[in-house]
Amino acid sequence: MKVIVCGAGQVGSNIAAYLSQEDNDVTVIDINHQLISEINDHLNVSGYVGNASHPDVLEQAGAHDAEMIIAATHADEVNMVACQVAHSIFHIPKKIARVRQQVYLDPSWANMFSRDHMPIDLIISPEVEVSNAILRRLNTAGVFNLIHFADEKISLASVICDKDSPIINTPLKHLTPLFPDLSIEIVAILRDDRKIIPNADEVLLPKDEVYFVCDSDHLKRCLEAFGKTSPSTRRAIIIGGGNIGLLLAQKIEEHHPDIDLRLIEKNLQRAHAVSQKLGSTLVLHGDGLNRQIMEEANSDHTEVVITVMDSDEANILSSLLAKTYGTQRSITLINNTNFVPLICNMGIDAIVSPRSITVSTILQHVRKGRIISAHSLRDGFAEVMEIEALETSSAINIPLKDLKRPKNTIIGAIYRKGEVIIPRPDTVIRPHDRVIILAEHNKVKDIEQMFSVRPEYF
Repeated sequence: MKVIVCGAGQVGSNIAAYLSQEDNDVTVIDINHQLISEINDHLNVSGYVGNASHPDVLEQAGAHDAEMIIAATHADEVNMVACQVAHSIFHIPKKIARVRQQVYLDPSWANMFSRDHMPIDLIISPEVEVSNAILRRLNTAGVFNLIHFADEKISLASVICDKDSPIINTPLKHLTPLFPDLSIEIVAILRDDRKIIPNADEVLLPKDEVYFVCDSDHLKRCLEAFGKTSPSTRRAIIIGGGNIGLLLAQKIEEHHPDIDLRLIEKNLQRAHAVSQKLGSTLVLHGDGLNRQIMEEANSDHTEVVITVMDSDEANILSSLLAKTYGTQRSITLINNTNFVPLICNMGIDAIVSPRSITVSTILQHVRKGRIISAHSLRDGFAEVMEIEALETSSAINIPLKDLKRPKNTIIGAIYRKGEVIIPRPDTVIRPHDRVIILAEHNKVKDIEQMFSVRPEYF
């Protein structure tokens, strides 16, 4: 597949890396000479310097025979115009744009992105996705990362194992006898620099980051098995009144009106603007790194602090300081995922990565077959996909113990007619099942093939 990626920032470069590793013909456009030079040096892609919305630049990048354009520059307007030019002049079939300004996403203007006006097939808003991800974590203490599948009936969660976790040093094959009524499957372990797709004899160690799939109704009980309790959130502090902080506060006011919410913003003018757009939230002007402002926000009587400033370093420090001031747990926005291994054991309870969320959203529209969603795990070492099993797939009607599937893949759960099934060796995938499967990145194409149409079907 020939793909044009507009923007060589963190999102664009990551998408380009994923697609090029899967033998796609990828071209990256950016106005920054240095970013394009780095792309050309480190990735098997073609890089062009120029404005992605200019027809001559898109033509040089091969737009005449491209099958998809992914516009992820820092400018919404460039992304939208690039998709318009791709449609009107070059007839590129699939157009994806990142749009960050919420005014463009107001339902009042939804018709603007129709095929007759500005034809964009998929609009991605990192602010909306991130605020939704944080909202899901509010009442799920102990979860480091959390993703939902199958209409939120199935959860993929990660936790950091403490030395006092009840299941430390227990072989995974013993978990079912220990918790016979618990629907859980451990699918990945991150241990120091090692990334492990576990077998039944693997044991969990302190400081492991463990990814597991479970029935969403069992999530709290699964966390308790790891020694994680989930007290309800009555008070919360948001540090950072940017687009994400404002949108998150609005969502908390709408969906959790019982939460006593405070928002801290360093810029006085922005603090006033945010205050006018919120209802019950108390907006404080000040620095989240300042002890006095944190005391004014009642940090010592607050269950959770959420740091969503533009600086990763400020988010990390604010989260850690809030906990020293008495806040029970922290949710931290991290753009640079290189920081994640460092902060796993620093006391930060949960992270949200706009880059990872955006990349995952794009991936599910790039993947072939009946892939409903796809999420990239840390550093892209593996993907977790939700796939609909078609009647024509080679994966159906065969017990899993007999199913030939790629090495280092784990089927974590099956969703069938409202029922969550944690698979066992005799489990059989049926047509129209939604299968949650983890695969190393280099095995994704094999998984796509396994769930594609069988040759004999024709």
